[in-house]
Amino acid sequence: MDIKEAVLKVLEESPEPMRPGDIAQKAGLDKKEVDKAIKDLKKEEKIISPKRCFYSKA
Repeated sequence: MDIKEAVLKVLEESPEPMRPGDIAQKAGLDKKEVDKAIKDLKKEEKIISPKRCFYSKA
């Protein structure tokens, strides 16, 4: 499973929006890698940011 898939999986399982640090901790990944994956996923419109620095599945 690549990093973007791991981030999406964590967001799918979460009932509310999450911060990048929390996503990284829950997925067991490095925060910098998660930040990069979030940036790509936002471009692909697979995730949204309902409020600043919080992300959820689109």
